[in-house]
Amino acid sequence: MVSSRAPSSTSLPLILDIEDFKGDFSFDALFGNLVNELLPSFKDDDADAVEGGGGGGDLPNGHARALSDAAKLAEGEPLFPEVDALLALFKDSCKELVDLRHQIDARLMNLKNDVEVQDKKHRRTLMELEKGVDGLYDSFARLDSRISSVGQTAAKIGDHLQSADSQRETASQTIDLIKYLMEFNSSPGDLMELSSLFSDDSRVAEAAAVAEKLRSFAEEDVGRAGIGMSSVVGAANASRGLEVAVANLQEYCNELENRLLSRFDATSQKHELSTMAECAKILSQFNRGTSAMQHYVASRPMFIDIEVMNTDTKVVLGDQGLKSGTSNIARGLSTLYKEITETVRNEAATIMAVFPSPNDVMSILVQRVLEQRVTSILDKLLIKPSLVNLPPVEEGGLLLYLRVLAIGYEKTQELAKELRSVGCGDLDIEGLTESLFLTHKDSYREYEQASLKQLYQSKMEELRAEIQQQADAAGNASRSKAAINTSSHQQTSVTIVTEFVRWNEEAISRCILLSSLPATLAANVKSVFTCLLDQMRQYLTEGLERARESLNEAAALRDRFMIGTSVSRRVAAAAASAAEAAAAAGESSFRSFIIAVQRSASSVAILQQYFSNTITRLLLPVDGAHAASCEEMGTAVSRVEAAAHKGLLQCIDTVMAEVERLLSTEQKATDYRSPDDGITPDHRPTNACIRVVAYLSRVLEVAFTALEGLNKQSFLSEMGNRLHQGLLNHWQKFTFSPSGGLRIKRDITEYGDFVRSFNAPSVDEKIELLSIAANVFVVAPDSLASLFEGNPSIRKDALTFIQLRDDYKSAKIASRLSSIMSDS
Repeated sequence: MVSSRAPSSTSLPLILDIEDFKGDFSFDALFGNLVNELLPSFKDDDADAVEGGGGGGDLPNGHARALSDAAKLAEGEPLFPEVDALLALFKDSCKELVDLRHQIDARLMNLKNDVEVQDKKHRRTLMELEKGVDGLYDSFARLDSRISSVGQTAAKIGDHLQSADSQRETASQTIDLIKYLMEFNSSPGDLMELSSLFSDDSRVAEAAAVAEKLRSFAEEDVGRAGIGMSSVVGAANASRGLEVAVANLQEYCNELENRLLSRFDATSQKHELSTMAECAKILSQFNRGTSAMQHYVASRPMFIDIEVMNTDTKVVLGDQGLKSGTSNIARGLSTLYKEITETVRNEAATIMAVFPSPNDVMSILVQRVLEQRVTSILDKLLIKPSLVNLPPVEEGGLLLYLRVLAIGYEKTQELAKELRSVGCGDLDIEGLTESLFLTHKDSYREYEQASLKQLYQSKMEELRAEIQQQADAAGNASRSKAAINTSSHQQTSVTIVTEFVRWNEEAISRCILLSSLPATLAANVKSVFTCLLDQMRQYLTEGLERARESLNEAAALRDRFMIGTSVSRRVAAAAASAAEAAAAAGESSFRSFIIAVQRSASSVAILQQYFSNTITRLLLPVDGAHAASCEEMGTAVSRVEAAAHKGLLQCIDTVMAEVERLLSTEQKATDYRSPDDGITPDHRPTNACIRVVAYLSRVLEVAFTALEGLNKQSFLSEMGNRLHQGLLNHWQKFTFSPSGGLRIKRDITEYGDFVRSFNAPSVDEKIELLSIAANVFVVAPDSLASLFEGNPSIRKDALTFIQLRDDYKSAKIASRLSSIMSDS
């Protein structure tokens, strides 16, 4: 701030204060304060300009001011008279500012020197403080070490004091125990002079603890003295003395334990849980409370009430016993086990509130439930039958025992899980449950196999009874007709095979249930599946053999009515009628066997699917089991296939026998060598051909529909080959003219059209070659050589046919084809 200013316009002493530059310094404000007193006219002019700015006569942009200045200049007055004062002011200000700067620099220098001095002092102080702190640290470390040492010493002293106190307490207790022991070391049975501790009912818990300690000590000392120092007289005397104490202590403990048990029973009847808990706590001093726990469990009504046991039997077996049915037995077991679970759960609540070791009591309780109550009902259910004298199937047979065994095992396993959830302590309830069925599981496999055999034998006896009944009903029929009808009633049934599989599937489900280890499961499953293989093999092969028997009977009928040529017409007619009957029997037996093969194939497919879907997954975990069962199944199936193959060959024999009969009876010599040869040829097949094709179409229809896959392919191929050979043999009995050659070609065409339905390319090829070979009957003798040369593949059949030409000798064909015949 400007503190004073002279009025002179030439010399203006200026005093600037350093305080003007502190705080919020503004140069504009400082400059204004300096010049405002020297420029009052400018201030007035500015004010006038502001006031007159709104007049209408003044020109804008300061033109009025310009006119005023011009007027002043014209009058000779200076335009800015304060300029000298301002210059002097600015110079003085600059000088003052320079002085102020020097003052500030001097002050800063002094302040810097003071700061350096203070900094040195501060550094010396910090160094001294650091040395002091280091000293303090050392002092604290020594103090801490000393405190630690004193603490350790105090801890040792405390340990010694505690040990001494413990020893004093132990010694005091030992003195008391010795005193009590001396009291019990009186004459046997003299317990009237004991301390009040042992007679005061309010101190029963303390008395029990002391008595148990004394008895343990005395028994240990007696045992040790008797083993190690039996030869020392003093020890022997002491031993005898302690034996007296042991006997008295045992008598006292027994009396006290019985008294507590009586009190426990009385309070248990009243359901006073607090008193029961107090007694149980005291009784835990004796053998860890084992007698109390066992006594409590044994006193439960479900273990001592005969009515409860009778009710259990009534609930499970009802009035009819095992005849009530497995479903009723299953429901009864579920009901009984649910009631047992609820009873155990209720007992668990009491046990938790009373006993100091409830898990031990629950273990004893659950073990008693399984060993007594559950075992009692299982003994009534699982009466193991004899494998020598099997129970009748009408009464359920072995299957009833196995089904009840599975139900009992499954329901008991569920009970074990429920009891585990309720609580059973450390009891191995799963192992205990398994032990209940151990004797049954050891012989399970033999019973399962025997049951399946019994079911199979029963089913076979049932079928035989039905057949016998039907045979008796058809007693008035003819012998052959009765045999054929019996055979038809003995046909293999896929329904029965399905029943075999259903038996086996049920047995496998029991195997899974009763087999805990994979190896045991695989062995049981394999043996059960082997039973099914034996049943299937025996049933199917016997069915096929029965069907073959009908084929044999039909063949016997054919052989019986074969006659010679020199017979009367009457005999011939009778024989022809009998032959027709034998043919009908053969056709019926053919159909029966083909159907038997079809059903056998369906049965084998059911077996293989069952093995794949059910058996395989159970055998694969065990090395070799699956491969062994596959081998057994292959053996069984191969035996069935062998029986089927043998019968199919007999079927072909039956068909070919009838074909040969038709050809021999229907084929006339004039069919291929007509006396009217040379007239218009007959392009129709011969009557024998028509009959044979009609017969084959009719009889083989069942083969086309019933057989499948390789069975059908191999059967029709063999049938075609036999037909081809049979026709060759048949035609070799005749002589052929050229027109007869055309007719045999027509017959061959007819046979070929039918055989093409066999879908057997090799047979089609043979028939085609046969048709070409038949051309030897048609071509002229001179063209035969060219026929052989053009078709070398027909040489064998053609050479056979060529000798059947009616002109073979007259045309000297043999000499014409001598070279060809010699090559053959």
